[in-house]
Amino acid sequence: MRLLTAHKILISAAVVFFFGFAAWEFRDYLETANGWSMAGAIFYLVIACGFGVYLRSLTKWVRL
Repeated sequence: MRLLTAHKILISAAVVFFFGFAAWEFRDYLETANGWSMAGAIFYLVIACGFGVYLRSLTKWVRL
């Protein structure tokens, strides 16, 4: 396995985990109406999207 393949796997796992964290925080917000839970959900969604953009750009960059 090349280092790039391992990097893509780890970044993909991070995207999945951050989306999971966002869902968990959003569910907590729905149950408790805690503003910090909504802030956490938004933060985790932004991080997941950032990693997704990075993964997509990395894949395009490697093809060049």
